[in-house]
Amino acid sequence: MNHHTFTALADPHRFQIVELLRERPHSVGEIAERLGLRQPQTSKHLRVLTDAGLVHMEPQANRRIAHLRPTPFRDLDDWLTRYRPLWEERLDRLDDYLRTLPPEDPAPDPTDPGGSP
Repeated sequence: MNHHTFTALADPHRFQIVELLRERPHSVGEIAERLGLRQPQTSKHLRVLTDAGLVHMEPQANRRIAHLRPTPFRDLDDWLTRYRPLWEERLDRLDDYLRTLPPEDPAPDPTDPGGSP
């Protein structure tokens, strides 16, 4: 796990590209069209994702096809796995605390002319 993964995924456009590539590999032109980006912008974002090791570019005739590389995502999942027990414990404690609170009165229905819950 390295910080380049987080840096690459921190940009919203690059994150959207990764989400798009989860469906299947796409050409640079397809990615640009689907995300409403210009092709030079898309190429720049793909370069960052490639440099971070998240994407592999495959030349096909006059097109470049972007594929996700699974290893960095497995590494990310392994890294996050170490934190899951901590968050599960905290969420369990929050759930226990919320169960000790008295129930709230339901909010009035704004569409009810009488104003009764």
